[in-house]
Amino acid sequence: MKRTEIKTLLESTDYGKTVNVKGWVRTKRESKNVAFIALNDGSTIKSVQIVVDKNPEIEKILDNIHTGAALSVNGTIIESPGKGQKVEIQAKEIEVLGPADPEEYPLQPKKHTLEFLREIAHLRFRTNTFGAITRVRHAMIFAIHKYFTENGFYNIHTPIITASDAEGAGEMFQVTTLDLNNIPKTDDGEVDFRKDFFGKPANLTVSGQLEAELAALALSKVYTFGPTFRAENSNTSRHLAEFWMIEPEVAFYDINDDMDLAEDMVKYLIRYALENCMDDLGFLSKRQQDEEKSKKADERSMELIEKLRFVIDQEFERITYTEAIDILRNSKPNKKKKFQYLIEGWGADLQSEHERYLVEKHFKKPVIITDYPKDIKAFYMKQNDDGRTVRAMDVLFPQIGEIIGGSQREDDYDKLYNRIKEMGIPEESMWWYLETRKFGSVIHSGFGLGFERMMLFVTGMGNIRDVIPFPRTPLNCEF
Repeated sequence: MKRTEIKTLLESTDYGKTVNVKGWVRTKRESKNVAFIALNDGSTIKSVQIVVDKNPEIEKILDNIHTGAALSVNGTIIESPGKGQKVEIQAKEIEVLGPADPEEYPLQPKKHTLEFLREIAHLRFRTNTFGAITRVRHAMIFAIHKYFTENGFYNIHTPIITASDAEGAGEMFQVTTLDLNNIPKTDDGEVDFRKDFFGKPANLTVSGQLEAELAALALSKVYTFGPTFRAENSNTSRHLAEFWMIEPEVAFYDINDDMDLAEDMVKYLIRYALENCMDDLGFLSKRQQDEEKSKKADERSMELIEKLRFVIDQEFERITYTEAIDILRNSKPNKKKKFQYLIEGWGADLQSEHERYLVEKHFKKPVIITDYPKDIKAFYMKQNDDGRTVRAMDVLFPQIGEIIGGSQREDDYDKLYNRIKEMGIPEESMWWYLETRKFGSVIHSGFGLGFERMMLFVTGMGNIRDVIPFPRTPLNCEF
């Protein structure tokens, strides 16, 4: 008999029909004459209840059924007298496909900490929390491709291995085939990269932006969606060494068009989640509220679904960096020295605490900041006429801070060349990027959306390690 997914089954009212369901046991409880098994196959947050009438033969099977075991059940769809479910299965046949030793299986039906679940990431998909996150993550991946396809963008696969540093920050993972126990050296005692696989230093990419720009200057509207890597020794709840980035690049777009695109895209994604993931979002909302019960009322997060609706119903506030600095410098937390990083004047690099103050306390809505100081931004950003700011834009969200970073790109060859020299970026590694400013250069813009930060916002989770299946962080490359 062909298996029926539990998601499909729970929507059925075909009472009396014989079906087959397969899945993993969440709970089993027994009385004298009957047993109840909650079975889940991952197709939905909900489990189906299997009702088992006891007899000597079935009791032998029940003795081998524990939380975590995989079962195949043939049975009849019946109307459920229980609350919160329309149907259940009256079992006729039960086969244990894969037993689970209750003495060893670590996911017993009780509350487990997220820290503990990270240690058993090979099993955490089986929990309600990580099943919900995984389904929402899939929906967001699909929505991203759907949004760009509907808006005439072309998806570009950009290199994972690169010889350039797109951010100019130097925090990159090196890729080499050299024997680390016998590294070849030049006469000057330097590493002889001519003997390496690529004949030059190579790294894992921090961004697909530069390559996406090349495609945009021919196809007009492109986007990348791929893995990126930062060798930043950070253990905060907002940083990963390996994460996914969505990076659109659009020819003939200026900074204002870029902001419009960013706002429209994130609102589309949130709407898609609300329209397609309500069961999982409802579970995650309740989970967040349970986690924050012990906090004071003013320290608790906005209810998850209310927060998502709040964002799509708001016009994002748009301010310049200079305006942001004035607000922060005159704010109570700054005057009373409550910020960890005090704002003393123009030129300060905004920290998460500053970004969240602007969003959550001052404007009480998402904020887009533009026109940052040139000295704290990347080399490729369009320089303003004032000579000290660039046409950068960051989108700030409640509870997250910066979720998108973007800019109008520098399209003037001389300005871009001089900026590369100023920042000490090797010209020989950027010749191809510079050359695009010689041949039909046009205004163009783009941004990067950190996918895991978007997932943090949509799921209400507090740590970025819990919204990616297998987190890569300092000293952690397990699974």
